[in-house]
Amino acid sequence: MKRAFPWHVSVFLAPALLIYSLFSALPLIDTLRLGFYATSDSGRYSFTGLSNYATILFDPQWSHAFWNAMWNNTKFFIIHMLLQNPIGLLLATLFSLKGLKGERTYRTLIFLPTLLSVVIIGFIWQLILSPLWGVGESLLAHVGLADFFAPWLGQESTALPTIALISVWQYVGIPMMLIYAALLAVPEEIIEAAHAEGAGALRIFWDIKLPQIWPTLGLVTILTFVANFNAFDLVYSVKGALAGPNYATDILGTFFYRTFFGYQSQIGSPTMGAAVATLMFLVILVGVGVYFFFVQRKLTRYEL
Repeated sequence: MKRAFPWHVSVFLAPALLIYSLFSALPLIDTLRLGFYATSDSGRYSFTGLSNYATILFDPQWSHAFWNAMWNNTKFFIIHMLLQNPIGLLLATLFSLKGLKGERTYRTLIFLPTLLSVVIIGFIWQLILSPLWGVGESLLAHVGLADFFAPWLGQESTALPTIALISVWQYVGIPMMLIYAALLAVPEEIIEAAHAEGAGALRIFWDIKLPQIWPTLGLVTILTFVANFNAFDLVYSVKGALAGPNYATDILGTFFYRTFFGYQSQIGSPTMGAAVATLMFLVILVGVGVYFFFVQRKLTRYEL
């Protein structure tokens, strides 16, 4: 007997599908389309094919800025991978231990910066690190490290790592909570059996807990990748659209902003901005595709 189509499912899915189509899918498709056009002085659009992409990737005036932003974005992501996620794993492991006093308070305090506005975070850290009126130098002086203080946000070599560290401080609570939830889901019977066999805490972590949370670590990695290559607000709030000094903190998000909207002497171009946005989308798409094809399949096979 042929089953009737479950129309009630369509009714429940329709609002979400409509909202997703209007505010996500359709704007994305229109952005991809707009990247194949150019704007004349009169404001008329004309189809130019891949000329916008050729200009961004190979024209010396554009390619240097694009590849500089791309490289800065890569460094931004690497710093998060080397610091944010390992620190989140360490904190989650500590908070999952039984008998830790004040564990809820510590978790709340560490996660709290994630809930604050990026504009507030950027402004506060500008005040702290300012060499003129900031408290950073005096705080280092209290521990005998005043000589190490420098205008980190004003130097080309340290501006991007400094902003990345601010971002790590703000968002370390997200991987911490995801990994913490995964550690709590590890069956207690396995851990108790390992204790009965005489295994220590370190061996239990490496041989039992860590393999159990590999899928969550993979999820944290891909979320970090997508978030970092979509980053914009923190750099903009701290260094502005020019992402100084001398574009040392320029990432794809700020490069897109200047290209699309224009800034100071640079005239904005919706079509060139759409091309930059499409390249950002392709970078993220390739990264996510590589993760699902090479990493997620192995994790799924391992989990099974």
